[in-house]
Amino acid sequence: MPRKSKAVTLLLSVLLILSLLVSACSASNNTGNNAGSSDPAANDGAAATSSSNEKELELTIAFIGLGNMNEVALVEEQISKITKEKINATVKLMPIDIGAWVQQVNLLLAGNEPLDLLVTSSFFNFSSQVAKGQLLPIDELVEKHAPTIKDTMELAIFNATKVGGKSYGVPSVRDTAADHGFVARKDLMDKYGLTFDNVKTYADLDPIFQKIKENEPGMYPLVQRSQTLGIGAEIVRGYIDTLGDTPGVLIVDNQDLKVVNLYEQQMYKDALQLARKWYQAGYTMPDAATTQEGNNSLVKAGKGFSYLSNMKPGFESQEKTINGYEMVAARFVPPISTSDSGTGFMMSIPKNTQDPDRAAQLLNLLYTDKDIANLIANGVEGKHYVDAGNGQIKAPEGGSNYVFNQWQVGNNALAKVWEGTAPDIWEQTKAFNNSSTFSKALGFSFDSSPVKTEIAAVANVNNQYKAGLESGTIDPAKLDEFISKLKSAGLDKIIAEKQKQLDQWAVENNVQ
Repeated sequence: MPRKSKAVTLLLSVLLILSLLVSACSASNNTGNNAGSSDPAANDGAAATSSSNEKELELTIAFIGLGNMNEVALVEEQISKITKEKINATVKLMPIDIGAWVQQVNLLLAGNEPLDLLVTSSFFNFSSQVAKGQLLPIDELVEKHAPTIKDTMELAIFNATKVGGKSYGVPSVRDTAADHGFVARKDLMDKYGLTFDNVKTYADLDPIFQKIKENEPGMYPLVQRSQTLGIGAEIVRGYIDTLGDTPGVLIVDNQDLKVVNLYEQQMYKDALQLARKWYQAGYTMPDAATTQEGNNSLVKAGKGFSYLSNMKPGFESQEKTINGYEMVAARFVPPISTSDSGTGFMMSIPKNTQDPDRAAQLLNLLYTDKDIANLIANGVEGKHYVDAGNGQIKAPEGGSNYVFNQWQVGNNALAKVWEGTAPDIWEQTKAFNNSSTFSKALGFSFDSSPVKTEIAAVANVNNQYKAGLESGTIDPAKLDEFISKLKSAGLDKIIAEKQKQLDQWAVENNVQ
């Protein structure tokens, strides 16, 4: 990942990552992502015990604080009652604001302050943390203290955290795959008798957009999720593995390790043409390339009818909670798992843990103890959620002061199901993850530091062209000019470096 000299580029990357994750993983404590499971590993703390746990410890878990953490102390108190009994340790939950995450983690890992479990990510310097020796290899620790963790997820995802043949993290149990398509307000689909019967590709959406444009003045038929997720980008995302960033991607269906320039691919050119067609027809916003308004706020305000997105099981229910309208979706691209599906969010053991064995025992509990998983995901019953009947939960009157984006940590599938979510959401999610096409580069993490100068120069060119081209506000005839300036900025060097690292990774991990 980029270093401090690339602060602006890093910030843009963080915003892109979060916009993807909010849609793919969790938007709030009520979006239905925290769901229950009959996982046989639940409450299995046997592997977490040890005869060497005579000294009581306070084990610290650091994670990205994206939700409402005002009453985190109440949650850690209840978790500590369980961990004290099982591994003779209490727990300190350390949420760190996303804006300070990179800097704070760097300070923690460089210092001597005890840190026992840490959320790590290929989006946030994972490869450099491993290279610096800041994270411990955990293969033997997991085998000794947490042997059933691998049974909570797809084996390919579990094994995707290896660097040089050794594992340095355990992925969180979440929707690690994504399918892609179109989501729209159901009330307006029904009002005008619109269906997806003849909609098989993105190009088939024209009649739907036309009907909305003709009958709903003041409403945009199609809105973008953000500037960085333009229409053109959304159309191609279901077919590529960006290997950390674009350009320099794998075509997933090719099932090879050849890094190609996305902008020179026919699929990208076709996507720009379609985005331009929709823009000229008035289906998208005139200021799509510059507006700061996101898709959810536009739909909620009655200004937007639909948007393109990556999806998952239960996606429509999640979006209903966010948008305030019932949503329906058409999926055009089957699910894929990309290079960061495993390494996107993991739990690792830092070098400055007080006790690697005890940290591994706590790691085990995060994936196997149902009570701990539910506490960290949903908080304290009666305080942060209440029973909704039918085995589901809902927010208490007046809301909650503990809202945790659980997709970062542990085994989501053990947490209770929120009202409005399918009771079998995690069975659906497991089948969905398993059904995906896995990128050949699953587990690869690109270190952009050798080409940081070129990355910054390319970012400047992107700022001039990318949002305009992908939103349709700039004529696709400008694509050649865009590519030419990218090459002058060092695009080919970036792609060559990415290919070099990918080839080396493939040898180290015996990937062919």
